[in-house]
Amino acid sequence: MLEYKAVLYREGMLGSLLLGQSKVDPIRFTQFLNANAEEGWEVVTMEKDIRRMLLFWRREGYVVIMKREKRQ
Repeated sequence: MLEYKAVLYREGMLGSLLLGQSKVDPIRFTQFLNANAEEGWEVVTMEKDIRRMLLFWRREGYVVIMKREKRQ
């Protein structure tokens, strides 16, 4: 049996406020994925998510769907 989890990964608001938009840092995103892989999670799919923040700023993120064998 498998179990799934959905995670919304996004950067902090500070980059959006200072730079007008905040893009995902590939190094931190890689660390996030590797930390979940160590717990047995495998990425099934991901979708880019760009949201408006405080009317003028945008923040980039990813909705990541992961699966692993269910642990007893």
